[in-house]
Amino acid sequence: MIELEQARLRLEELGLQQAALLLDAHLEAASHGQPTYLSFLNTLLDAEIAERQKRNMEVRTKLAHLPYRKTLEDFDFAFQPSIDERLIRELATMTFVTRHENVLFLGPPGVGKSHLAVALAVEAISQGISVYFVSLSQLIEDLRKAYTENRLDKRIRIYIRPKLLVIDEIGYLPFDSLAANLFFQVVSARYEKGSILLTSNKSFGEWGELMGDPILATAILDRLLHHSHIVNIRGNSYRLREKMRTGAYGSPSTT
Repeated sequence: MIELEQARLRLEELGLQQAALLLDAHLEAASHGQPTYLSFLNTLLDAEIAERQKRNMEVRTKLAHLPYRKTLEDFDFAFQPSIDERLIRELATMTFVTRHENVLFLGPPGVGKSHLAVALAVEAISQGISVYFVSLSQLIEDLRKAYTENRLDKRIRIYIRPKLLVIDEIGYLPFDSLAANLFFQVVSARYEKGSILLTSNKSFGEWGELMGDPILATAILDRLLHHSHIVNIRGNSYRLREKMRTGAYGSPSTT
């Protein structure tokens, strides 16, 4: 028993908390299975690594400020045939992040843009990639406050730091001149340095009116689109599909 406690203390001193916690259980299992010393050690270390990966995932997810958790497995590609599932699966490899490329999901409300954005963010986090998720309204509100408090440069660095910045819901509210300029500064600062994944319900031709400045809108789009993957989603709203299937909204499903 003394040797067992010494071993547990040594594991704790080395920071192997999960291994220390599971030591008794693994020793009990080993007494019945009679594994080799190396097999026993590897099993104990595997448990420690799995727990650390789980904790790291939880921390990275919290720091990403995701509004909810969705995965690609939750997404009904059959409901949105306009989406190239193969392209989405390719994006999920995160090669675009290593290349500092951008992803733009365009389409009307409810077609799954935000779901896909969150799902790709979750995949990035699982691969150890730093992510920050923010709606456009939150981004502008945050930077506008920093601007009035003369700390804009410091605050913009928050949006430069992550390898993947997700900006959701572009197009729901018009920009004033300051908001358009603040958005430009973020896009410009990340250009060819970090990836942006954004969702918008506006076509690119509408961005000039949206921002109240066609020249600035062109400058923003020039940087966003230079290295980018554009996914245009055309289909029905997920939020209304159950009503559509029952005929309560639009035509009932024929399937």
